[in-house]
Amino acid sequence: MVADRDFIVLTDQPIDAARVNAHVRQGCAPACGGICVFEGVTRGETSVKHGALCHLEYEAYADMAMSQMQRLAEQARAQWPIGALAMVHRTGVVPVGETSVMIAVASGHRDTAFTACRWLIDELKRDVPIWKREVWANGARSWSKPQRRDLTDQSAAVADAD
Repeated sequence: MVADRDFIVLTDQPIDAARVNAHVRQGCAPACGGICVFEGVTRGETSVKHGALCHLEYEAYADMAMSQMQRLAEQARAQWPIGALAMVHRTGVVPVGETSVMIAVASGHRDTAFTACRWLIDELKRDVPIWKREVWANGARSWSKPQRRDLTDQSAAVADAD
């Protein structure tokens, strides 16, 4: 079971980074000496063919996404001594410069926090059914190419999450 200290959310609202960070700090205080935070932000890009990127649109299979995010939290806790963690992913329109995904891990030491945080974002992008569509200045819309697991892996491939 995921610890009460875990904050796992799928939302169509802007991600409140201060709230996520406060949740992780409070869930682990005073035993944690390392907190690692990753924020995936919609970056401004320009395509020769389409012009500037206007925004990203994320869609998710919400029930499965939440279930898989909770499973990832459980797996991370089984691998590392984590004091608190947060995984928040946004759905809907995410403008350039805004956060689409945030992972935060608090642990007794920085190495654990870094390692677990990196593992969580990589696994979330690989395993959680959240899809990203790019919307360009000329009106073009294109789904991002999914990241694929090795064909020997039985897990389903899903779209890139940031």
